[in-house]
Amino acid sequence: MNKKEQEVIALIKKNPYLSQQEMADSLKMSRPSLANLISGLIRQGKIAGRAYILPEEGTVVCIGGANVDRKFWLDKAAQMGTSNPAKVSVSIGGVARNVGENLGRMGHRVKLMSIAGNDQEWKLIEENSSPFMDTDLTIPHNEFSTGTYTAILEPDGEMILAMADMAIYDSLTVDYVKRNEPALLTAAFLVIDLNCPKETVQYVRELAKARDIPLAVIPVSTPKIDRLEKDLSGITWLILNRGEAERFLDITIDSEETWQDAITRLLEHGAGNVVITGGKDGAMAGNREQVSQFSAISVPELLDVTGAGDAFSSGIIHSYLKGHPFEKIIQTGLVNAAKTLQSEATVRTELSAMQLQNELEELI
Repeated sequence: MNKKEQEVIALIKKNPYLSQQEMADSLKMSRPSLANLISGLIRQGKIAGRAYILPEEGTVVCIGGANVDRKFWLDKAAQMGTSNPAKVSVSIGGVARNVGENLGRMGHRVKLMSIAGNDQEWKLIEENSSPFMDTDLTIPHNEFSTGTYTAILEPDGEMILAMADMAIYDSLTVDYVKRNEPALLTAAFLVIDLNCPKETVQYVRELAKARDIPLAVIPVSTPKIDRLEKDLSGITWLILNRGEAERFLDITIDSEETWQDAITRLLEHGAGNVVITGGKDGAMAGNREQVSQFSAISVPELLDVTGAGDAFSSGIIHSYLKGHPFEKIIQTGLVNAAKTLQSEATVRTELSAMQLQNELEELI
């Protein structure tokens, strides 16, 4: 910014509700000249219109799922058609919420924009989430029930079946999200999962593109990839698995060559950076400068796969916001995912920015 633009920003910080004439008088310039400066600052995303809202430094807004997870741990290998002895655990989940907690534990300012019922499940989510994120953008409604997710896990931690009651997210409409548009316009980074309706995803993508706000899109599941438009411009990070990539592109990924080609094709659709995960095969990731395969980090004991994908995405976002180079960004995601696989918690409780950095130095 030039000197005059800096003076305008400084004045707005003191009082964002000044009229243009009051600001012009204070800065000893004409009102038309001030109006031109303000228009330029709005186009640059430095301010967000009347009242001249300044971006909240470092704030990440996570839009999408926030639900209660129930996990049934089988004592022995599953037997169909009969009762299976198991123990049950209850935790807080939802892709957007999980990403928010990961980032909050790593020191980022996070706001959660979801939708919930006015029920005990939401109270549980709010109680457990509020230490790591601002939940004020999520308003509970009497006519809805908070989303729930139930997973059945083999003794080794592998998931054999999951059931999701997520109908509430159909009400995460464009109008619902627009009520909090100032929070989006002032964000340093946006995250949206595909629990949101297609129109909402498109609206957030177009807003991010128009205002040059970094955006990460996380599909959630193979069927929900259909909620993503073929135009991927405005998406800074598209993070998906092989099944989701296959469905979006209508291809089969059965070799390193087709895996790499899928990255290239998704980049051609307009995404800035693309990551396709492959479980124990690691991840293929690329942008317009490079496409590379990254090996998975082996773990001595797999306790629970739930939350590992969200940890991977969170590691990428955290590292990107820290300004790290591309390879370190992907490696940070892989390390956070590997450590989460060794935890029974959906978001591991020992996580912090320093902890993740130490783990990265040890494992890479």
